[in-house]
Amino acid sequence: MTEEFPLPAGVAAHRRERLRADCASCVALCCVAPAFARSADFAIDKPPRRPCPNLLGDFRCGIHDRLRERGFPGCTVYDCFGAGQHVVQVTYAGRADWRNGATAASEVFDAFGTMRQLHELLWYVTEAQTLPAARPLAGELSYTYRRIEGLTGAAPAALAAMDLAAEWRTAGDLLLRVSDLVRAGARPDPIERRGADLIGARLAGADLRAANLRGARLIGANLRGADLRLADLVGADLRGAELAGADLRGAIFVTQSQLESARGDATTKLAPPLRHPTHWPT
Repeated sequence: MTEEFPLPAGVAAHRRERLRADCASCVALCCVAPAFARSADFAIDKPPRRPCPNLLGDFRCGIHDRLRERGFPGCTVYDCFGAGQHVVQVTYAGRADWRNGATAASEVFDAFGTMRQLHELLWYVTEAQTLPAARPLAGELSYTYRRIEGLTGAAPAALAAMDLAAEWRTAGDLLLRVSDLVRAGARPDPIERRGADLIGARLAGADLRAANLRGARLIGANLRGADLRLADLVGADLRGAELAGADLRGAIFVTQSQLESARGDATTKLAPPLRHPTHWPT
């Protein structure tokens, strides 16, 4: 059955709320499962599946209110898309404490890794269902959402065996078609910079309307005052990018974590559900 299209605002908001992290309902999976290397994002090296030394016994971060000052800005931009609480509360029905040996820790971490990717796909598909230009793909989007949502209910063993690459290819192809519909006819000179190396690029004031910037590396790029309306930014790396005065209203597939990693201010133009990060100057 095809859902109402575009997706009503209330339905989309409800879905997004379920895909937001609820750390109080998790067991700090993001502080244990991922690995990170000493860099501008992390002050130390941490192997995979080893608890961060800042993790407290009650699953809280001991420096949560000082992460940026202590050299851990990478932690502040990480988004599990609600996968943590889903694995703990749904997949394991509240019995996913990796410390007590009752459940194999490796199994819990595998489930978390898979669930995070499924939830990220659900986030993108939900956004696609709110875009009027994607109406020709309404049926496919509805089917894809229901299919991926069904996968999130799989048992741990099935999650571990899931072919995530195939899921990303299938859903990614559909999202690319959505992107083409949204950006079609927006400008006479299409800008195709998918996966482009734009690290440190000087793009202040640039007209990037409806640009294809999927997976582009925009680390440290100067995008002050740039027009990014209708630009496709799925997977674009915006770490340290200057976004003061940039217009991202209508940009598609932008996540809050991308904004958290960038440098904007009160003049950066956004549209719901995106919001100005609290660390941006006002």
